[in-house]
Amino acid sequence: MKPIVLAVAFSLAVPAAALAGPASNAVKFFYVPEVKFEADAKYRDRFTEPVTRLFDLNDQAQKNRPDEVPCIDFAPGLDAQDYDEKTVAKTLKLSEAVDGERAEVTVTFNLFPEGDDSKREMVWSLRKVDGKWKVADIASKSSGWTLSALECMPGSAE
Repeated sequence: MKPIVLAVAFSLAVPAAALAGPASNAVKFFYVPEVKFEADAKYRDRFTEPVTRLFDLNDQAQKNRPDEVPCIDFAPGLDAQDYDEKTVAKTLKLSEAVDGERAEVTVTFNLFPEGDDSKREMVWSLRKVDGKWKVADIASKSSGWTLSALECMPGSAE
């Protein structure tokens, strides 16, 4: 009977894994094997407007006022500054909805092993550009903000 139970369990797990795809993989990159800071210049090629415009303003703010907190002072994909890397990886779930050249990837996870306030639900909006999925926006369903709607003033050079 054990082989039958294992076969049923496996067949139920396969469809869930099939929900993930290329759009989800573009998002998963930012969560595992370690969390990456989306605004880092080395990941800029993974994004499109309007988010790249915000990242550019964030870079200018950091350059013009290095002693001040830049516009993006948290990890947008986590909707947090503090988190437990292992808990994020362990609780990470992704699902995608693709409509032609656009996709939405919904990501759920916990920041820490305990606490209701550590649950997060993020929605990543993607567009296919030159055959690759690129991030156009990130929204937090948990906190009610959208990355492209954040304002950033680059500040003036001193």
